[in-house]
This record gives sequence, structure tokens and C-alpha cells, in this order.
Amino acid sequence: MGGKTDEMKGRIKEAAGALTGNDKLREQGKTDQAAGKVKEVVQKAVDKVRDAAARTVDKAKAATRKN
Repeated sequence: MGGKTDEMKGRIKEAAGALTGNDKLREQGKTDQAAGKVKEVVQKAVDKVRDAAARTVDKAKAATRKN
């Protein structure tokens, strides 16, 4: 599941827990939301590293073609 999906699932669980007075469900919802946010941050970092690596490879290929 993606980060945004986990966040939404967490919001729903938290709301359901609040409506029913189920503290365990509410806490699970908060945990799911936090996990979703972490997934989003990690995915952004992975994307940045992947982009930087691709640029480095492209520069290396361009440098070898010049020689």
C-alpha cells in the first residue's frame, strides 16, 4: 500500500475509534497515519537518489563519448 493510502486508512480507523469509543482502533489509526507519512518521505528520498544516480550516469556516458 502507498503512503497516502495508509494515511487515509488511518484517518478512517481513528475516526471510527473515536465514534465508537474504541481507543485501540483510534491508536491503530494514528499509527497507520504515521506509517503512511514515513512511507511518503522515504519514497521521496528514493526518488531523489534515483534521479541523482540517473543524472550521474548520463554525465558519465556523455564524458566517455567526448573522449
